[in-house]
Amino acid sequence: MSAERYAIIDIETTGGRADLHRITEIAVILHDGERILDTYETLLNPETYIPYGITELTGITQDMVKDAPRFFEVAKKIVEMTEGAVFVAHNASFDYGFIREEFARLGYTYSRQQLCTVRLSRKAFPGLRSYGLDNLIATFGIEVKQRHRAMGDALATAELFRRIMAQNGGPDQALSMIKMGLKDARLPENFGIERLMALPEACGVYYFHDERGDVLYVGKSQNIRKRIAEHFADKTEKTRKLRQMTHDITCEVTGSELVALLLESFEIKRLRPSINRAQRQQTFPFAVYAQPDDAGYLCFHVERITATQRKKLHILSEHPAIPAARGRLEWAVEQFELCRRLSGLETGKGACFHFHLKKCRGACAGQESAADYNERAQQAAERLQTGFEEDFLLMERGRTPQERAVVLVQDGQLAGYGYVETSEGLSLEELLEAVRHIPGNPETTRIIQGYLHRRPVGLKRLDLNEKR
Repeated sequence: MSAERYAIIDIETTGGRADLHRITEIAVILHDGERILDTYETLLNPETYIPYGITELTGITQDMVKDAPRFFEVAKKIVEMTEGAVFVAHNASFDYGFIREEFARLGYTYSRQQLCTVRLSRKAFPGLRSYGLDNLIATFGIEVKQRHRAMGDALATAELFRRIMAQNGGPDQALSMIKMGLKDARLPENFGIERLMALPEACGVYYFHDERGDVLYVGKSQNIRKRIAEHFADKTEKTRKLRQMTHDITCEVTGSELVALLLESFEIKRLRPSINRAQRQQTFPFAVYAQPDDAGYLCFHVERITATQRKKLHILSEHPAIPAARGRLEWAVEQFELCRRLSGLETGKGACFHFHLKKCRGACAGQESAADYNERAQQAAERLQTGFEEDFLLMERGRTPQERAVVLVQDGQLAGYGYVETSEGLSLEELLEAVRHIPGNPETTRIIQGYLHRRPVGLKRLDLNEKR
């Protein structure tokens, strides 16, 4: 009999994203690895609209949930039932992510060891066509009364779990996955599983320290604990060094992914950790700049530039090395179907090689006018630009549900970040006072540009030029 206690969980939701959608039904089955010990199920009022497609799939209607309890009303029951148990689900990251997000909205950090029956099934039953729940139900003839309802799917998962645990080595495989998080991680001698489990499952920056306390490596992740476990699961030279040299791991929770990205970049340049290779450069002598040729076509160039040249040229982006600059320009040329010859990536005369591959529209062969070509070239220039013309604040989720992270862009680049308890009703002066200064550079500008291009949910922009 297994020494562990397991909480096998299934949920139904209004959609696929934990930060946007809500839970409509939850089922919890307590299990000892051989049999069911207890069960709990309830519909939940998601306090939002249930899409028609979800109702078609699950049968759960708006009318069914209107008088159901809201999540905060059952939160204590879920905590008590799952306390000390391993969180088990089919595709565990989905169910666990939704439940953690619901608790986060209440200001509570929900943390449990996890076990995924998809991954367990792959080890226990190799060679199957699919490890989706439908295929496993059909393969093993598992009886399901209500598919796509929380208790029906939880009972099917419980039966699948029982079969896995009944196999030779089943409990050992489960224990190995539990101890090593999502991968079979091998931890340093000086950093055991208990210390790993004490790390937060939150977004932020983490630091590996040697025996003297010096920082060996800096990284960022949406889930610090999971990422650190994954580090030690890799079989690379970097992992070998980290495992051998790490004596402690610390972290700083940021809540905001943008703040984590910016803080990681800043800390790597400040601390220059021995195992970090990327982002250590502090100078950016190579530039991509734009200049029209004699025929009026907007051309791009990549060169090492001096301070004097920087004042005269229309510089779009600055880089620590030629390969980084060329790589960025290669991306823009492909994205906007520009000519490699006019972009300085190919020498010679006449039609470029990409024209013959139909990846260039023929500016180099006289088949596209400068006006048509420059329309796309200007779009590429805007995407390559690593400076901002406006001053603005970016605001998104902070370290708690009540907090907001604030990032300031000023004089063309990052100026700093900070946190406020709430951005509602605060004056511009109060928002600016919360900002902690950190220096910007072309790299942090690209980070912010990329983040703005992704437009993550909850990110808000406040233009300061309009407010002054």
